[in-house]
Amino acid sequence: MTDRAPHLRELGGFLKARRGELTPQDVGLTGHSASPRRVTGLRREEVADLVAISHDYYTRIEQGRLAPSEPVLDALVRALRLDDAQRDYIENLARRSERRPAKRGQKTVRPQLQRLLDQLTETPALVFGRYLEILAWNHLAAALIADFGQMSPRQRNYVRMVFTDPAMRTLYDDWEGVARTCVAILRMDAAANPTDPQLTALVGELSIADEQFRQWWAARNVARQEFGSKTLHHPDVGELTLNWDTFSYSGDAEQQLVLWSADVGTTSHEKLRILMSWSAPVPDRDPAEHTG
Repeated sequence: MTDRAPHLRELGGFLKARRGELTPQDVGLTGHSASPRRVTGLRREEVADLVAISHDYYTRIEQGRLAPSEPVLDALVRALRLDDAQRDYIENLARRSERRPAKRGQKTVRPQLQRLLDQLTETPALVFGRYLEILAWNHLAAALIADFGQMSPRQRNYVRMVFTDPAMRTLYDDWEGVARTCVAILRMDAAANPTDPQLTALVGELSIADEQFRQWWAARNVARQEFGSKTLHHPDVGELTLNWDTFSYSGDAEQQLVLWSADVGTTSHEKLRILMSWSAPVPDRDPAEHTG
């Protein structure tokens, strides 16, 4: 294959970034070469030797001119010390290099899913789309993070909010950790279609708006969105430490349900209950009550 498909270009760039993070000592090549090193990280020929392929073959992979075979991918995973998320990323890129990306329309959630969110009165809940756009939420999620209902659909993107909304920088105790994870998740999701106009526009906008985003995107780190915990500094109830868990929606693989929770009896749980009492929707009154 000689066509420089976008998936293969991204695969090559990702492999280059990962070899740049390793030293010969990391992979057992101490004394492999006595010549001065002009760049940090492993050289292309060193990776090729570790994988047992020709230097030209590996060069063409890194230049996006060749899709590696499955055995070569397996060897690259081992040689570059890739974790499970990174392995999934390069496998998806290699498999998709010959597929036509599916067209994406405006995403919405099923009414039944929104009803489920609304019934989770003690649990903040969100539904994310492929690029962390916020497709649906419940009242407690809005009280905890931001009033999504007052935003335009374009503004309701979690990555955009993290980097452009000053309130998000003060909300999270470890803003940098949250921001780096957002970029890594976005990069992971981009494997499906690196040239998606929606993705390209978002990355371009944030690269101009924020130098850190630009640096972290160029680093090509990837991560899955699974579970974890975060400490928040809420402007009304103070500090909360919450667990978050992600669930895939079987009706649409691009949609992820995210739930936030706190252990019962903890201060954070009590503060969630306070937010719940403040944010609970007021039920419509019976019209008969207004008659004289």
